[in-house]
Amino acid sequence: MQQKNWKQCLGVCVLVGILLVTATYTPLQAQGLGNRVLMRGSTGSDVRELQNILKRLGYTIGSADGVFGPATEKGVRSFQGSNRISVDGIVGAKTKDLLLRAVGRAPAAPKTSRGGANQSDINLLARVVYSEGRGEPYIGQVAIASVVLNRVRHASFPNTISGVVYQPWAFTAVHDGQINLTPNATAFRAARDAMNGWDPSGGATYYYNPRTATSGWIRTRTIIKYIGKHAFCR
Repeated sequence: MQQKNWKQCLGVCVLVGILLVTATYTPLQAQGLGNRVLMRGSTGSDVRELQNILKRLGYTIGSADGVFGPATEKGVRSFQGSNRISVDGIVGAKTKDLLLRAVGRAPAAPKTSRGGANQSDINLLARVVYSEGRGEPYIGQVAIASVVLNRVRHASFPNTISGVVYQPWAFTAVHDGQINLTPNATAFRAARDAMNGWDPSGGATYYYNPRTATSGWIRTRTIIKYIGKHAFCR
């Protein structure tokens, strides 16, 4: 009888432990950034992961030592400013979500899109992303999709995705036929993220590769930022 009661007690303890873990688990924890707010003075493995992500995105923060110091705060502020969110140097849920999306580690955005875009629009935008930006960092692929959408909203361009994409000489991939390549899952995710409002390009309506661009005119545009191999400009 005592052995039976002991086993029942053990079973209850295990069940309670599982429930406690489930109650406190969040998707962000699975990504390594934890669920606490990170700020100057914070230390730990989640800070080290934050630093690794910032370095991967091209921010100069020194070594990933797990200590949230002035250099890390500067990197966070730069990232927040580039993504048009509150620049406070504090890494809360919004900043974490954007950081994870920037390196392609957050869940895909919902399939519903802004502006009532249909599946045909999503497919075409994903084809642009894949044909123009495969091999670029995820944040750069979202930025490419954002440029298309920024043009749709701009009075100087056609007001539909297909109109923008197939405007004569607008995109190299259309001219050389790469637009017909089959996009991968990452390209679709980037297209949906852009349609749901994430614009890492900073409002750009043009982009180009400074190493390969032959147009003198494109080099006269005002550069907003560099992402991967591309300069994004207006």
